Amino acid sequence: MLGTIINTVAVIIGGTLGTLFGNKIRAEYSSGIMKVMGFITACIGIQGAAGTKNFLVVVLSLVIGTLLGMLLRLDERISGAGDWAKRKLAGTSLGTGPFGDAVVTCFMLFCIGSMTILGSIRAGLDGDYSILYTKSVMDFISSAAFASALGAGVIFSAVPLFLFQGLLTMLASLAEPVITQEVINEMSAVGGPIFLAMACNIIGLGKEHFKVGDMLPGIFLPILLVPLAKAVGLF
Repeated sequence: MLGTIINTVAVIIGGTLGTLFGNKIRAEYSSGIMKVMGFITACIGIQGAAGTKNFLVVVLSLVIGTLLGMLLRLDERISGAGDWAKRKLAGTSLGTGPFGDAVVTCFMLFCIGSMTILGSIRAGLDGDYSILYTKSVMDFISSAAFASALGAGVIFSAVPLFLFQGLLTMLASLAEPVITQEVINEMSAVGGPIFLAMACNIIGLGKEHFKVGDMLPGIFLPILLVPLAKAVGLF
């Protein structure tokens, strides 16, 4: 768990610095940073989606996962939790910015990808934290940049980061036979379109806001769909 703890602390520190000093940046500069971070998020999404070996797995994961998310009202619940936290922090320097978007965006950015999955598994199996240490440095920089534009919600993304990454590490020995390299690739690929949806939200493209929270269950479905695709000869 040491790697996850360090990663979580890095996000909290980076997010706090970005939140505290972000309001000192002129509005036009803050808007420019927001657009740049949106573009970077889109690039990450394209890179992730390009790694798929079976686009049908990605499509089914996103469709089924989004339906599950809608049934569970995940996006609504995440937004509600963000609004509650924002009300509690009202009147402070932390009580600014779009909480829900910040939490979901940064949870995705920090938790979905091969570095998170491989790093957590290696940490759980043989105590090798090297990948998570490298990721911590990257997340520190990203959290500071995003918090300067999105506010304190970035800090609160450290909670799902700790839970998700910590759970993966603890279950590594059990999950190793299931989470193969093919599954990792497809989980990252499913995250690609979700990153693109987040990028549209950050930049402000489109008339409607993408409910990214409802799409999150799709990330885990390749664990089931990749073996199924192999069994029927589609992988």
